[in-house]
Amino acid sequence: MPRVKYATVLRILVIFGLFCVWVQILLSASENGLDRDGEELMNANETSEQVLALVPQELHKYLTVHPRNVSGNATDRVGPKNTSDILRMIEKYNDEQTIYNEDIYGPVQNDTIIIAIQVHTRLTYLRHLIVSLAQARDIDKTLLVFSHDYYDEEINSLVRSIDFTKVMQIFYPYSIQTHPDEFPGLDPNDCPRDAKIDYAKIIKCNNALHPDVHGHYREAKYTQTKHHWWWKANRIFNQLQCTSGHGGMVVFLEEDHYVAEDFIHMLNLLKNTADRSCPQCEILCLGTYLKTYQYHTTSDKQRKKHLTLSYIQQVRAASEERRKKKLDTQTWNFQVYPNLYSNTQKVEITPWHSSMHNMGFAFNRTVWNNIMELQSQFCAYDDYNWDYSLLHLSQNRMRQNKFKVMLCKGPRVFHIGECGFHHKKSNCNASTVISKVQKLLQNAKRFMYPSRVTATVTNGGAKHNKRLVKGNGGWGDARDQELCTNMTKIGRQPRKFNYKNGMINSQTL
Repeated sequence: MPRVKYATVLRILVIFGLFCVWVQILLSASENGLDRDGEELMNANETSEQVLALVPQELHKYLTVHPRNVSGNATDRVGPKNTSDILRMIEKYNDEQTIYNEDIYGPVQNDTIIIAIQVHTRLTYLRHLIVSLAQARDIDKTLLVFSHDYYDEEINSLVRSIDFTKVMQIFYPYSIQTHPDEFPGLDPNDCPRDAKIDYAKIIKCNNALHPDVHGHYREAKYTQTKHHWWWKANRIFNQLQCTSGHGGMVVFLEEDHYVAEDFIHMLNLLKNTADRSCPQCEILCLGTYLKTYQYHTTSDKQRKKHLTLSYIQQVRAASEERRKKKLDTQTWNFQVYPNLYSNTQKVEITPWHSSMHNMGFAFNRTVWNNIMELQSQFCAYDDYNWDYSLLHLSQNRMRQNKFKVMLCKGPRVFHIGECGFHHKKSNCNASTVISKVQKLLQNAKRFMYPSRVTATVTNGGAKHNKRLVKGNGGWGDARDQELCTNMTKIGRQPRKFNYKNGMINSQTL
């Protein structure tokens, strides 16, 4: 009898153990699903008919997904697989500095608007950004500079198929893709992110003596974004032959942005207004992360009262929806309110703040030269975010006030990136977000191309004026700081960096 009981207990323990293993496998699979790059989830979505219906037929070609890419796997791209081959192609294209369509639209002038677009691997978002750019008035007078940190022939083919303006591609040469097992990628001897400094000293991992301000060690996938932005800006202002005398505006976009058709008109309107009445406004901004946008149609008092009541009712309804958690799966709730867009539209003059004014923002070489005066602070500041590093510079200008921004209250640049670098949603659907932006812009169409703007000066509020005490970390590694610093030393003659034993040596090609 005891033997039977023992067997029963043993059987129960085995079953329980197998059950635990099964649960662990399920949890692991779930975590892996959530941790997969958002672009893989997002790229798997086909463009919906609802989205296509709002895109002119002649632009559907930019949204065509080829059969070989139906899987949407961001790591299964066509093109060279060998790191050495990719590096050779990157060096080739960076050296050539080819401007596509220059024979059609003419050479770059010193006042040409340059639109710098930072690209990773989110192909679906990039397609829709291109579609939005194609519909912008006067886009044929600009230069689009696509800056890539991942070499991919399908992305390259898409970019080079653009036929509505001048296009240039530049390739960040120090990426994780091209340095998978060494700095600036992940070196096998790098310290684990959460290692304690005493343990790091024992195992003698790279940069053991210098964790970041929060006690963590570097993660290449986060440091790359700041490196890429800094390299891209240096490349455009300091290295390209076609920009050697450029004094016009450079607009900074990312692959998951979407522009209104009059964004160039608004940029010129803001610039003219700043030149005339706000010389201290060094930065212009066309985008905002606020989820509510307002439109205004008339100055009639009765109409205003009605619209105000409607506005309050809509706000209350939206709040109730949020309270009941009945929003759609993307938690995306654009409300079209009639209060900010008309023939005279509102702009705000306020201190520049990284989290509010880093989307669709623009400045010229004069501002870049001011940034370059503080380049050592940008590269030494312990924050893996390029925008917070700029905010640090703004708050520490010796002889000048903080950067002032003229902000377009009715945004012309929108963030559609619900999936990707900082978003790991398992139910990402790019079409859901994009269709809402398209409909919003369709409703606002009659309020586009205002003739003038009215400006309101604000101090930005206590939150935005709070001085940064310390950064967000992720930038304590001396190698990151040194690479960042060396990027500013590269002139218009191509140079390359070799990484040996953690040291950076430069040589002229």
